[in-house]
Amino acid sequence: MARGLNKVMVIGKLPRDPEMRFTPSGKSVSSFCVGCDRTWRDSENRAHSETDWFNVVSWGNLAEFSKQSLHKGDLVYVEGRLKTRAWQDSEGKLQKSIEIIAREILMLSEKNNKINEEDFDFGDEGHDHY
Repeated sequence: MARGLNKVMVIGKLPRDPEMRFTPSGKSVSSFCVGCDRTWRDSENRAHSETDWFNVVSWGNLAEFSKQSLHKGDLVYVEGRLKTRAWQDSEGKLQKSIEIIAREILMLSEKNNKINEEDFDFGDEGHDHY
């Protein structure tokens, strides 16, 4: 049987500092956004650009690293997998979002620190519990 692949890699800048919170069981989780710029020229040689925004979630020690080391304006490489979340808003409408669950973060600006989840023991807890 063929196996699927869910892997994403992005390089971009943080528009704001990461936010950190804790699950009811005390596990740390950090959320931040990464903006990836794209530029191109049209058939009339006019320059265009746009930014794609990705929400990133990191867990455990990777979350703590994110909160302590990443700051607004930093250029970072994030590797992980895509996760779709669904919830009902206050009006009862179904909302969905896609986020990157980080496995590895590499700072590309100034400090050159790299961290990935294999460096830490996460125990039996899954990474998808909010």
